[in-house]
Amino acid sequence: MSQPLDTSTIDAQTQASILSEALPHMQRYDRQTVVVKYGGHAMGDTTLARGFARDIVMLKQSGVNPVVVHGGGPQIGGMLERLQIESEFKAGLRVTDDATISVVEMVLAGSINKSIVAAINAEGGKAVGISGKDANLMRVRKLEKQVADPDSNLMQAVDLGYVGEPDEIDPHVVNILTQSDLIPVIAPTASGPDGQTYNVNADTFAGALAGAMKAKRLLLLTDVPGVLDKSGELIKFLTVKEAYALMKDETITGGMIPKVESCLAVIEDGVEAVVILNGKVPHAVLLELLTEHGAGTMLRAEQA
Repeated sequence: MSQPLDTSTIDAQTQASILSEALPHMQRYDRQTVVVKYGGHAMGDTTLARGFARDIVMLKQSGVNPVVVHGGGPQIGGMLERLQIESEFKAGLRVTDDATISVVEMVLAGSINKSIVAAINAEGGKAVGISGKDANLMRVRKLEKQVADPDSNLMQAVDLGYVGEPDEIDPHVVNILTQSDLIPVIAPTASGPDGQTYNVNADTFAGALAGAMKAKRLLLLTDVPGVLDKSGELIKFLTVKEAYALMKDETITGGMIPKVESCLAVIEDGVEAVVILNGKVPHAVLLELLTEHGAGTMLRAEQA
């Protein structure tokens, strides 16, 4: 388990110097919106979860407007097993049927959302838990997924059930919260045109919201350090042009491709930069925003 920074061995002068060096970064993000997608194994680590909550409170106290969007795939899978609800998979993706969507909403908008809210409040913040349904924050359409047939290699449609993708976004309720002393914590469930509840990929939800809010930054906390080169070294900065080139030459492969593609779409929507970083690194959010070191791979239209 990760351990918090031990400040007992750092003298007061050094601590003051560290705080002073954060000032220009605080000024850069003053009254700016930063959307943070929180998920992965960091959510299951008590120490990391507490550190994350403290970092979010510090951002708010520093004049930044953090907006947290969370996932919960492992927790949903665990609850389905406990309830003995069998999952059907198509092309490696879970089908969200009537029974599954009920569990998804219960876990995401219920237990996970409220545990994050409680953690932030315990660190002195004022968090409010909502979902994409609240005040029609997000309306979705059914996700149409195309995959290659393993036999014919032809593309075919796959019905994933109640899995949605963003259609209309009205960030009014989030704007009201961020303009006060409140911190929004958002579960990625939303309503379709018929009022049906849909599950939305948390990365996709966070990206769409960041674009609609013209956020200063979108941080995607994952279980990997970021985008790696062919030698396995972290690439700290990528322009849109460079990212497309790395996908073309297969430096970026597998599950990182859709993540990078979603980042590029967010940049096209007007977000200044998107950062893919490892949520298992203690204080990853503060390292990325309030120091020169950064904590992952930053993608932006052009290099700063």
